[in-house]
Amino acid sequence: MLITRIAQIKAVATSISSSPTIRQLLGRTISEVQRRQATHFRSGALKPKPEETPFGMVGVLCSVLPGLFIGAAISKSVANFLEENDLFVPEDDDDDED
Repeated sequence: MLITRIAQIKAVATSISSSPTIRQLLGRTISEVQRRQATHFRSGALKPKPEETPFGMVGVLCSVLPGLFIGAAISKSVANFLEENDLFVPEDDDDDED
């Protein structure tokens, strides 16, 4: 079944690439689409290993933790403002005591 599906896809691709109106709409044929090869050069040689960012996890923590603390401080001040102005007052439920 997989082989027949691949054959169907190839047939559709060749019919699309041979149609002049579709070629004009797409602006280029399927064979003209460039594929990026990120791991090796055209000659087959491997590209060098990309540079690793030192202290990557420390950088993530230094950017996430201040955001969490600032967000917590803002939400705490907004909750206090709402409670002081009687806009939203949480009710104390005494359901725990029987």
